[in-house]
Amino acid sequence: MRKTSPLLLACLLGLASAILWIRSTAEETSPAAATRKIVFIAGKPSHGRGQHEHRAGSMLLADHLEKSGLGFETVVVENGWPADESVFNGASAVVIYSDGGPKHPALLRLEKLRALAEAGVGIGCIHYAVEIPKGEPGDTFLDAIGGFFETHWSVNPHWDASFKMPSHPIANGVADFNINDEWYYHMRFRKDMEGVTPILSALPPSETLKRKDGPHSGNPDVRKAVLEDRQPQHVMWAFQRPDPNGGGRGFGFTGGHFHKNWQSDSQRRVVLNAIAWIAGMEVPEKGIPTATPTDAEMEANQD
Repeated sequence: MRKTSPLLLACLLGLASAILWIRSTAEETSPAAATRKIVFIAGKPSHGRGQHEHRAGSMLLADHLEKSGLGFETVVVENGWPADESVFNGASAVVIYSDGGPKHPALLRLEKLRALAEAGVGIGCIHYAVEIPKGEPGDTFLDAIGGFFETHWSVNPHWDASFKMPSHPIANGVADFNINDEWYYHMRFRKDMEGVTPILSALPPSETLKRKDGPHSGNPDVRKAVLEDRQPQHVMWAFQRPDPNGGGRGFGFTGGHFHKNWQSDSQRRVVLNAIAWIAGMEVPEKGIPTATPTDAEMEANQD
């Protein structure tokens, strides 16, 4: 029997170790293995129990991201904008679920929001958080997420909406669905919908426009769009920022008034997919894995 020389054996062992090290390093740095940090900004309590549950909704979504096994790290900041902005360090995406308008937590932090977007951080806004005053705040949202609720242009009725899912990574694994919510619509989008892709669209019924004109209730423009032109209204959208605005992605989702709706597998998954997408992840073909929350899970953390 031929004996292997000590020198050859050492070389073979060294080569094997090098191959294992290269394989291990590649696995650790591959997109599938990379950790993505998601920061949720949950607004202060505002409505009655079961409505505008910013904290409970954010914690539920964060929990399902972490349980997905896809490498998410989540932080939920309660009661509005964080006092210590170092929480944003290393974030792949920031999701704001809060009251909006003059109470929007980002209203006095536009410079920081712009800096995050310009650094390529994903920005997502849920329900009332899509509303911010027009002017500089609205323009900041147009650059960060592609659209916003503009008073005397957009409206906020409750209605049953039926959605057929488009071909987009955010729609992966999401079944068509129908659900009642306070679906804001007639958003102010970027000119010519530049970079904006509708995700959830439906034609609202005429009953949604029977209120008197007001900052949130009705106006001639929305009546023309819906009653005369019969234009489907986009209540969720994805946004790919142009390079001059730092690249990166954003989304807006106008539902989320009722906490119970997070028990809908389609609604929950489409938002989880959107968060993954703005964080730069390749959304799995079947969407983010997410089990239907139990009633106990739904009750947890409500205001």
